[in-house]
Amino acid sequence: MQVVTTLAGLGRIEDGSLALLDTAFPHVGAVLQQEGSLQCLTSCAVLRRIPLDEATLTAPLGRPRAVWGVGLNYRSKAARTGRGLPEQPILYLAASSGASAPGAQVVIPESVTEPDYEGEIAIVVGRRLYRATESEVWPAIAAITAANDMTARDVMRTTGTPALAKSYPGFTPLGPSLCTPDDLADRDAIRVRTRVNGKLLQDDTSAGMIFPVPDLLSRLSWFAALEPGDVVLTGTPAGTGQDRACFLADGDEVRVEVDGVLPLVTRIVRPSDASPRDHRLTAPAS
Repeated sequence: MQVVTTLAGLGRIEDGSLALLDTAFPHVGAVLQQEGSLQCLTSCAVLRRIPLDEATLTAPLGRPRAVWGVGLNYRSKAARTGRGLPEQPILYLAASSGASAPGAQVVIPESVTEPDYEGEIAIVVGRRLYRATESEVWPAIAAITAANDMTARDVMRTTGTPALAKSYPGFTPLGPSLCTPDDLADRDAIRVRTRVNGKLLQDDTSAGMIFPVPDLLSRLSWFAALEPGDVVLTGTPAGTGQDRACFLADGDEVRVEVDGVLPLVTRIVRPSDASPRDHRLTAPAS
């Protein structure tokens, strides 16, 4: 099942059209918080059907409670950087206020000089995971979706803090649709691709992960409880702007394609009067 959140309510994508559902849930995140899965949406009555391109899709999960990420989780990325494979996941927690709707514009702050894209597979938790075994992970996952885990590389370099480099407003676009695991052709080899202005720059599958999904979420759950609606970004393969020393510019369009879901499109805006400023962490002038 593939579901979306729209201005007109929740919907299922069926045969290329959108079936708007008879439900009071405002977004998919609310469904997960109450139900722990999306299965209740399979039996919802259909109010009406409309062409998919006539629907206005919004942030599928509302504002997630937590957005976790992992650095250097693809062998292709490690090989490109020349770094060895990590023995433990490089985990971080980004501000949930950075989540943005599919198709939204992302305004790059004037202080950021090296904005970058990271096409990723996002995992949406359905049932609480705490001290979970690997075998308990997939049954607790509600859905997957596409993510663009945008990063200010200059901020990462100067602060060494992923949360600061990834938490600007709009820097975590999610969606636009969610796919339940039972609809995945091969959940161990989910393909993720990223195109910038139509050019294919990232292309890999989750089979290339250093820490596969069950391993990654199991390890994370031994340090923090993952709750319904939480999002775990699973890392990005080689081909980012960092790898090419070419960062995002005004007017760029980033398209992230993940198996089973609609493409996630992000449009970059750099204000014309913006000039790089010193963004080191300093106390404000009194």
